[in-house]
Amino acid sequence: MWPRTYCRVNVTVMSVESTKAAMRKQALERRKLVTSQERHAFAEHLAGEGVRLARARPGVKVVAAYWPLAEEADTFPLLRALADAGFTTALPVTVGAGRPMLFRRWAPGDTLVKASFGLSEPEPGQPVVEPEVLFIPLAAFDRRGHRIGYGKGHYDATLAQFRETRDVLAVGVAFGRQEIPDVPDEEHDQKLDFVITEDELIDFG
Repeated sequence: MWPRTYCRVNVTVMSVESTKAAMRKQALERRKLVTSQERHAFAEHLAGEGVRLARARPGVKVVAAYWPLAEEADTFPLLRALADAGFTTALPVTVGAGRPMLFRRWAPGDTLVKASFGLSEPEPGQPVVEPEVLFIPLAAFDRRGHRIGYGKGHYDATLAQFRETRDVLAVGVAFGRQEIPDVPDEEHDQKLDFVITEDELIDFG
């Protein structure tokens, strides 16, 4: 029989995980209701807001975004606009669940290869870069800057590693209907600096 204190802590952890899973499922169901017209409009809005954020931050040279899956907000116009504005653009490369990601240089027109979790990534020969701004996908977010991802821990591990040695801007990308009242955050969770939705630029600073 496990010590009583061990059981209590384990139940708490499982409770947080199950709560996040339920919140993730509900938020993603709401995201499915976004129309194609809304998706197109948000993609163009995101491109404009994203370039303005990158330009407003001194010293930014490299900006990373994600390649969208399923109903995620389309980041291709953002990546194109950033490249046109003179920024080096990059996409993440996963190296294992819960481990920090690498970022390889990628610009519109470059080849993508299929990777784990159904992701598309730059070719292995592309240079590894260190972004100063990250545009991050999410399942749900709250007004405190906390997010619920997809349960793999990639972005929390990546931001934790980056923030040990340098300043990096973390910008969540989501539709407004993915907002929830309160994310049950844990010690390892990394806060966002901003969230861009179709209606708002939310500053958590």
